[in-house]
Amino acid sequence: MHQLPLQWDLQTCFDYAKKNNIQLNTLRLSQQISKQDLLLAKAAKYPNLFGNMVQSFTHSSNTNPVVGGFATQSSFSSNYSLTSAWTVYNGGYLNYNIKLQNLDLQSAGLNVSVSENSLVLQITQDYLNILLAKENIVYVEDLVKTSQAQLDQGNQQYSAGSIARNALIELQAQNATDKYNLVSAQSALRQNILSLKQLLQLPSGYAMQIAIPDTVIATALVPSLDEVQRAALALRPEIKYAETGVDIAQMNLRLAKAQSLPVASIGTTLASGYSNNQSIEYLKQLDNNFYQRIGLTLTVPIFNNRIYKTQIEVSKIEIDQAKLSLLGAKTTLSQEVEQAYINVLNAQAQYDAAVVQLKSSQESYRVATEQFKVGAANLVDLLLQKNLYVQALQNYVQAKYNSALNIKIYDFYMGMPVKL
Repeated sequence: MHQLPLQWDLQTCFDYAKKNNIQLNTLRLSQQISKQDLLLAKAAKYPNLFGNMVQSFTHSSNTNPVVGGFATQSSFSSNYSLTSAWTVYNGGYLNYNIKLQNLDLQSAGLNVSVSENSLVLQITQDYLNILLAKENIVYVEDLVKTSQAQLDQGNQQYSAGSIARNALIELQAQNATDKYNLVSAQSALRQNILSLKQLLQLPSGYAMQIAIPDTVIATALVPSLDEVQRAALALRPEIKYAETGVDIAQMNLRLAKAQSLPVASIGTTLASGYSNNQSIEYLKQLDNNFYQRIGLTLTVPIFNNRIYKTQIEVSKIEIDQAKLSLLGAKTTLSQEVEQAYINVLNAQAQYDAAVVQLKSSQESYRVATEQFKVGAANLVDLLLQKNLYVQALQNYVQAKYNSALNIKIYDFYMGMPVKL
């Protein structure tokens, strides 16, 4: 098991996920395979060399016409050889293949980056949901304390005969509702922490401790849509991934055309052997039997049942498909950025409105509470103002973190790292 941090802030979550996420590591292994394919393609430009050694023993029984019967014969022999082949011309296939494997390696790396970006946004959303739940608990705890104080005061007033029993029951019900809301808020926090743990693939029994930042920025200057769209199209890995797909398709076309061209290769062989049937000594035989061969082979494709022509036509179609995929990726990204732009404007407007609403309802609730303490307001007015305050408080907390999340998403499309 990996060493787990004592406390998790947002950057720690990013670092841990990028290092230990199973999907990312699987993609990185695919990247390593592409790297090996590139090394193999480069090595194909060089001559190969094979050594061969054969040691053989032969035994046979032949008829002896002089004395009759059979004469047994045995022999021992050795054969040694070195062979090498080198492709000197193949229409550029080897060079094109090296470029193709290099593009595949780049594509694998970009695929990792795309997955990392997606993971970062998911972690950010889950992390902010946890902060939202924590802040909500603080506010609800304060409401429980307030409603408990109001209930205590109501008990005193009921004992003194100042309020009716139904008013006391309403205070008890309100206190019970606040306590229930607190339990629900605590449950939401546990559920959000579980969601983040699952995203980070942490052990089920691990008690995750979330660091709370000093501030969460819910308002910021919003760059123009055109500016962010240009930056996203220039920087985002999904666009580079699609562009690399076009390059790969074009390189496959070059490979298909190269296969229809002649191939020239040089082959060499060095060989020698020894047999004990000869009276010549071992080293002398090896010298006498030393054999050298070098040859040039030229292979010219003449007719191959339309295989190469079909491969060329298919490669052209794949280029068109890759270009359409690139166009689709650009369109999708532009739409995502535009949606993020709209979301951040709406979220900040909602947050600004929620701040005003909270201040107003908070003051109204404070006044109603003070009036209720001195008997200047009835219970119905108090509970009405409290409900309005609770609703405004929930709207404020939700708007605050929704705005913060949408700001981070919009900045992320521009190439800015996510930070709190």
